[in-house]
Amino acid sequence: MIIKRNLDELDSSGLSVITIGTFDGVHLGHKKIIEKLVSTAKANGFNSTILTFFPHPRMVLQQDDSLKLINTIDEKTEILEKLGLDQLIIQPFTKEFSRLSAMEYVRNILVNKLNAKKIIIGYDHRFGRNRTATIKELKEYAASFNFEVEEISAEEINEVSVSSTKIRKALEEGDIEKANLYLGYEFMLTGNITKGKGLGRQIEFPTANLNIQENYKLIPKHGVYIVKSNINKKTVYGMMNIGINPTVGGTTKSIEIHFFDFDQDLYGKTIQVNMMKRLRDEKRFESVEALKQQLYKDKANALNFIEKYHAQ
Repeated sequence: MIIKRNLDELDSSGLSVITIGTFDGVHLGHKKIIEKLVSTAKANGFNSTILTFFPHPRMVLQQDDSLKLINTIDEKTEILEKLGLDQLIIQPFTKEFSRLSAMEYVRNILVNKLNAKKIIIGYDHRFGRNRTATIKELKEYAASFNFEVEEISAEEINEVSVSSTKIRKALEEGDIEKANLYLGYEFMLTGNITKGKGLGRQIEFPTANLNIQENYKLIPKHGVYIVKSNINKKTVYGMMNIGINPTVGGTTKSIEIHFFDFDQDLYGKTIQVNMMKRLRDEKRFESVEALKQQLYKDKANALNFIEKYHAQ
């Protein structure tokens, strides 16, 4: 897959079938559109191309810092790369870009830059300055500029019954299994391992502290989760706490992972952690010893789940 982080980097040779959107989560509904995109392009000898935007338009136009995204831009790129696309264009979304008229957007970008021969798009797609143009206008431009528009109907979209909003809500409520069902893969957190206070090691549960640099990344509800990670080409399971560690007087949020049967130094490394199931809420225990006993129970529950997971 060719990845361009700006339309100006694109070599405009080769005709394209295009779909356009933010694709946060790259969930089952998105995959249905992308599968159609890839198969259509292959059948016609065209490039399958996604045009997406970063930052999310709401962050730029409404300066909405409260919007948290399911994927970082690198996570989204990694997921899309596995779906057989030819080209991914990540266009920086700016106020200047948002002011392009519908005509300028279609002519300058879809036609002149991307060589669109077909655009596969949702029935509710809006574009151009103030998002005033609809699929009706897009079809009119298609006739002028000699490309096709394939409309994805409301019925097709609703048939999947999945949306990025539903997934965000599930994650905010800690319902990892529902989120994973909608996504079609395990929700992930990606970050650098940094040094903590070493309290976990003192109670026989050493932890790796995950520092996520992207402040727009959605972090699920506080609690204890079963997780897995690929480290040195080996799948390692563990349990992760998201919260403030109230039993030891913590006040700031941290993400700490205890990997089972693993004792390698991870400091300074970047790892991706896949979340599988929520075990319980984070809570304050009467003592560190009580916390330690609960962690043994959590580990037993996690190992039991992992054994059943492998038996499926």
